[in-house]
Amino acid sequence: MRKQNNKVLVLFLMLTSVLGFSQERGKDTLNPDVIQVVKPYTPTVSDAFKVKEVPSLDDETTTTKKEIKYNIFSFPVASTFTPAKGKAAVVDKEKPAKLFDNYATLAAGMYTTILGEVYLNHAISRTESVGGYLSHHSSQGGVSNLLLDDNFSITKLHANYAIKERYLAWNVNLGLLHQTYNWYGLPQPIYDQETADAIGDVDHTFYGVNLGGDVAFTDSYINEASVLYRMFGDNNNSNENRLVLKSNGDFSIQDLDFNMALKIDYLGGKFDRNYYAEEALKYGNFQIGLSPTYQLVRDDLTLDLGLSFTYLNDTEYGESKFYMHPNITASYRMVDEILIAYAGLKGGIIQNSYFDFSQENAFVSPTLFITPTDQEYNLFAGLKGMIANGVNYNITGKYMSETNKAMYISNPINTAGEKYMHANSFGIAYDDVTTFSISGEINADLNRNFSLGVKAEYFAYDVDVEAEAWNLPDFKANLFLDYQFTKQWFAGANLFFVGERKDQLVKPSVISPIVSTVKLDSYFDANVHAGYHLNERFSVFARVNNIANQEYKRWQNYPVQGFQMLAGATYKFDF
Repeated sequence: MRKQNNKVLVLFLMLTSVLGFSQERGKDTLNPDVIQVVKPYTPTVSDAFKVKEVPSLDDETTTTKKEIKYNIFSFPVASTFTPAKGKAAVVDKEKPAKLFDNYATLAAGMYTTILGEVYLNHAISRTESVGGYLSHHSSQGGVSNLLLDDNFSITKLHANYAIKERYLAWNVNLGLLHQTYNWYGLPQPIYDQETADAIGDVDHTFYGVNLGGDVAFTDSYINEASVLYRMFGDNNNSNENRLVLKSNGDFSIQDLDFNMALKIDYLGGKFDRNYYAEEALKYGNFQIGLSPTYQLVRDDLTLDLGLSFTYLNDTEYGESKFYMHPNITASYRMVDEILIAYAGLKGGIIQNSYFDFSQENAFVSPTLFITPTDQEYNLFAGLKGMIANGVNYNITGKYMSETNKAMYISNPINTAGEKYMHANSFGIAYDDVTTFSISGEINADLNRNFSLGVKAEYFAYDVDVEAEAWNLPDFKANLFLDYQFTKQWFAGANLFFVGERKDQLVKPSVISPIVSTVKLDSYFDANVHAGYHLNERFSVFARVNNIANQEYKRWQNYPVQGFQMLAGATYKFDF
């Protein structure tokens, strides 16, 4: 390759010399002969050569870096500037509200109504505390167009002692109850003032004592346990005793975690007579329930799988039976906290008692036949979540089947002449009932000063033997509202609506009693209250109930008080 390059170079120099010489001699001396190129030069890759080595540059001036040294000469400079000291911005803080452990309330109003309440709580030490409350609500009555007295009185006393330690917390409590009502609901015009005066006093007094306690464990197989004993009776020689023990704990089987709930429930009581004969009516049962549950959590899905096993023994008739009910619930977070779907299938034995009946309907007669209700299944599904910050909703649909469901029904007139045997008391009718219901509710806590709640529920019933689902409403709705206008002023409202119900009316006849179904109209009740904080301890308030002044009938022949107003004060304090 190099030799060929040299030949090309020599040829180029010769041509240049000839051309240069020819130009010096003149133009006419140029040889006009044609030069013929036999073969042009075509370079190839093999003609190129690579550099065998990289030459090294041995230049001391270039490779050696000169060391540079820096010197800083500082000297003071006179200055008259004085910077201002920084100061944090002042934030106006609201003075925290003083919290008190105790308060007392006293109010009075129309119908000679007295309302009083005292709540006490005192910390004995860091781990011990004692507390209690006393409440009283009474009225001398005054419902228009009544033939008998309608005064009532409710007094409750409760005391408790609690200890909270690192791995254990427990408390014991004692409660007393005294209630007085009147069977004033005589059917008119079957009764007039003369026949009502012949009946005389129709008061009915309940009394009760309950003693109980509960304990909670930390880092133990048993999570919590509780016990309750209640003695309940009235001024007609009725008495009832109930003992309930509950506990639940966690255990594992082959790396599967279960929760086990145990319930022991004893009920026993008697009435002096039944409604139609002077023969003592006794009742009692004993039940043991065991409910194992396994919880499965997978991402947004929570599933509780369980069964409830119940052994029921009728202590009066010597009959025993074993029940098994489903205990399944599931929830799935579809959109975080915004949309949660849930469903379940549950069931169980409901222990009915004289105490529970009397607290729901104070005008029951002391002649009840009491037996448990078997809730075969309660199937429900719904959606719940959060519409906005502080605004929650819940929509639920239910389908329930119950055997021996208890329903209140008016007693007929009995010539035995007891004060509650003039169609002015209620008995219990048991039937197999299926119930479909759908409900919706919204609760809003927008801030500390405003809260709102709305709930509505629709019911449809199907009975087996009875003509109607006695005294069960087809619709219920309620609304509550609380608002703190300023630091001093506050107000609230409570409105509720109850739909139509049906009851039975038995009119005496010479041949045979005439039985008819009575429809009880729906009713609406609106109640408001307002108050003013005089200082951090004293407050005054006023309440107005039944603003529409409707003497509606909650139960057949039992109208309620109309427009009511009362006013009172509250005092907060510490020991």
